[in-house]
Amino acid sequence: MSDITLTDVTIHIDSDTDSGTRANVENGLRIIKGVVSVHMPEDKPHLIVVEYNPEETSSSHLLTMVQEVAGHAELIGL
Repeated sequence: MSDITLTDVTIHIDSDTDSGTRANVENGLRIIKGVVSVHMPEDKPHLIVVEYNPEETSSSHLLTMVQEVAGHAELIGL
């Protein structure tokens, strides 16, 4: 059995994004192959933390999906 490497990425969206759009972003991320978890803290609705398998998808693919649903979005480094 081989080990799976997981990576986290934080994506910033506009803080004025409505709850319906945030739900659509979360649902869209969850269906991407390789995404393991999506966390959108209620107290920081402009941040999305996605854990994913980089052998299955990429941070740029995740960002593109968020941009298509929410408009402006960007990756943030920690």
